[in-house]
Amino acid sequence: MKKYFGLVVMLVSMAVVAFVSPKKNPIKIYLIGDSTVADYTGSYDEKDYMKERFPIAGWGQVFQPFMSKDSLSQIRNLIKTDSVIVLDKARGGRSTRTFFEEGRWAEVYKALQKGDIVMMQFGHNDAAENKPERYTNVQAYKEYLRLYVNQAREKGATPIILTPVNRNYPWKDGKLSNVHGEYPQAAKDVAKELSVQLIDLTQLSIDAFTAKGQDYVTNNYFMNLPAGKYEAYPDGEKDNTHFQPEGAKAVAQLVFNGMKQLKPSEASAKK
Repeated sequence: MKKYFGLVVMLVSMAVVAFVSPKKNPIKIYLIGDSTVADYTGSYDEKDYMKERFPIAGWGQVFQPFMSKDSLSQIRNLIKTDSVIVLDKARGGRSTRTFFEEGRWAEVYKALQKGDIVMMQFGHNDAAENKPERYTNVQAYKEYLRLYVNQAREKGATPIILTPVNRNYPWKDGKLSNVHGEYPQAAKDVAKELSVQLIDLTQLSIDAFTAKGQDYVTNNYFMNLPAGKYEAYPDGEKDNTHFQPEGAKAVAQLVFNGMKQLKPSEASAKK
């Protein structure tokens, strides 16, 4: 009887430990940003992805596989659980300002829980002076980043700022250069000011694309497509901003590599 009672106690204890173990409770990573981050599958715009969108892909669209159990063991500096759900809320054509004005941030803010992560990558549309409906000057860009950071922290979430991934220009003498003007530095300034974790995706992408070479990234990473190859683009496409799946995966890898370099002390800074 004593042996039976001891066994019951042990099994109950194991069940309790398993129930309360943080490794069993997935955290959520919310991605907010523009078309280079967006997930074009599913209910993005009610279009048939394979017929009307493929092969376009944002890096957030292919980010969930980087959150496998084996991969998570490489970013224990940031994430302690063995389960992560990536929620890609990025949307094409949005700047820091319009993402807020349309209520997209309000949706994320409402859902945030303690321990979640918010990764924010804006800049492509903020810098579009020729498109006033989305343009956001550098000072306003910084203000909106501050807002996202501070409100994420209000909910006990960890914000991470990403500088904007580079476009496939300008190239000179085989090297790619920053195309986003003051915006990458502005993001860095906010990160330093508020002690926020930062992934310098601008520089990471410049270095990675340069290493691959202009011809390779033009034809394999970006949406430069020949006529007749894809149903959604019968006349082909010339687009040096948006990614094909290979480019999206390459950028997602850069983001994951950036996460590995973040310091544990930063994760809890000013939370």
